[in-house]
Amino acid sequence: MSSHPRAVLTRTRRPRLEQGHPWIYVNEIERWEGEPAPGGLAEVTDHKGKFLGVGYANPASQIAVRIVSYRPLEAMDAAFFRRRFAWCAAHRNRFVGTGESCRLVYGEADFLPGLIVDRFAEVLVVQVLSLGMEVTRDVWLPVLVEVFNPRGVYERSDVGVRTLEGLEERTGVLYGECPRFQVIVENGLRIEVDMEGGQKTGYFHDQRENRASIAPLMKGWGTRSGIRLEERATEDGTRVVPVNPNGNTVTFPYWDGAAVLECFAHTGSFTLHACQYGAKKVTCLDVSAHAIETARRNVERNGFEDRVEFVVEDAFEYLRRQVGGHDERAARAHKGTDTSKPLTAEGRTWDVVILDPPAFAKTKRAVPGACRGYKDINLHAMKLINEGGYLATASCSYHVSPELFLETIQEAARDAGKIIRLIEWRGAGKDHPQLAGVEEGHYLKFGIFEVRSRREL
Repeated sequence: MSSHPRAVLTRTRRPRLEQGHPWIYVNEIERWEGEPAPGGLAEVTDHKGKFLGVGYANPASQIAVRIVSYRPLEAMDAAFFRRRFAWCAAHRNRFVGTGESCRLVYGEADFLPGLIVDRFAEVLVVQVLSLGMEVTRDVWLPVLVEVFNPRGVYERSDVGVRTLEGLEERTGVLYGECPRFQVIVENGLRIEVDMEGGQKTGYFHDQRENRASIAPLMKGWGTRSGIRLEERATEDGTRVVPVNPNGNTVTFPYWDGAAVLECFAHTGSFTLHACQYGAKKVTCLDVSAHAIETARRNVERNGFEDRVEFVVEDAFEYLRRQVGGHDERAARAHKGTDTSKPLTAEGRTWDVVILDPPAFAKTKRAVPGACRGYKDINLHAMKLINEGGYLATASCSYHVSPELFLETIQEAARDAGKIIRLIEWRGAGKDHPQLAGVEEGHYLKFGIFEVRSRREL
């Protein structure tokens, strides 16, 4: 017989728990049998008394119980956490690789609600987002160190969601040595991570596989410049070499590469991948000078500095300015236009534009404004993509559903006079598994679209 207090659920609730969602909201509980301790375990039953699971309670939160086990559980002790962390390690070893930098623990999706753990080389960064994980930290922290054997563990629980759990924000070293900067390897690239000052835990592992997916977009553009391959006699014999329209051999090694614009670059991760896969020139843009300095160091660390330009500017304003200049140039091409006045904007275009903005919708109420923002940046980006080029675009706002995000992109294409073809539609990487029935886990949407003008088809 369990000694835990019991939450008896209402008869009229939706069967979300049975469908895999581990959260029990206050309004789903008909009554408590026994007094739940903040952060302590509680048993959950349906209105008929049927056992449904065990979770930890938080009477001060709208999420009253977070399920941690679907069979009886007396305590979240060291053995419990050792078993859970072993599952996490096995999953990452299989799908990412043993010892690789990645997300090791992904909260609810790893059956450890409210606990996030990212590995950056030899250091782990944790976020504690729920009361249950806060009160058990002295239990799980030694086990975390035992299972993953890090050099250090650093906490980045400086997120507002903790206030909803009645917790204060906190950061600092929890174990061992934690140098502020770590260099990780992702898809063969060396990337600096600022664990203290970077966003969230310092770096976004969830886009790793999406960054690799842009590889096919980076080559095959030389013919647009009139470059062709010809057999030419050389000192080493006859070889096939690139030749420009004037008949001269092209010596630039990236002659077949794309011109790329990455907006909201943060640490320049997509820029690095674009260069690695053969891009000719990349414009790396972010509103944060600190982020661009980090991106600059990453570019230099990988030897790509000759192909990257950096821009510190608001992406919305930059895109609008380029579209304005593009439209102005188009207007000047018509007869009768006064060409004596100087151009007022740049009007550049690119073969590939990458948009990876921060979350625009932190609440359901913010969704309409977020969709306007997503439409705006995607519409302007499409106008700046060379005919037959590609748009790689993302949203990490989990309140914006995949269907709504795709609909917003389609509306942007319509208003931009473009026809788009969906090439890839992706989510977070394999180190971010998703529980079926948990919409909150489906936060990241990433699509690659071919962009063509209606008038050219």
